[in-house]
Amino acid sequence: EVQLVESGGAPVQAGGSLRLSCAASGVTFDDVAIGWFRQASGKEREGVACIVNRDGRASHATSVKGRFTISSDNVKNTVYLQMNNLQPEDTATYYCAAATAGWGNLASSYDYWGQGTQVTVSS
Repeated sequence: EVQLVESGGAPVQAGGSLRLSCAASGVTFDDVAIGWFRQASGKEREGVACIVNRDGRASHATSVKGRFTISSDNVKNTVYLQMNNLQPEDTATYYCAAATAGWGNLASSYDYWGQGTQVTVSS
């Protein structure tokens, strides 16, 4: 059974930083791409960043480029999302997801999802 467990979400003030973690089990880590998505209240789920674990290819959404960085630890089977200079508009529930074929910022590309972790940024 594939499981993705997010952690690291918290309340933070604008300008602060957080690091989210996504621990994967039940899947061969090198065979999947992991994406981070977020969903703010009343809004659609948005792709934030993704990484292909086998070769490290990564992509970040324009809205977070230069502030967020995705990385993976293939020993710990964990993907991280380092978030710097957080702004109130970054407030959302953040989800990680695993894709067995393909990658990218479309939610429909992903097969497995975690339960999410809440990030709340106050001004």
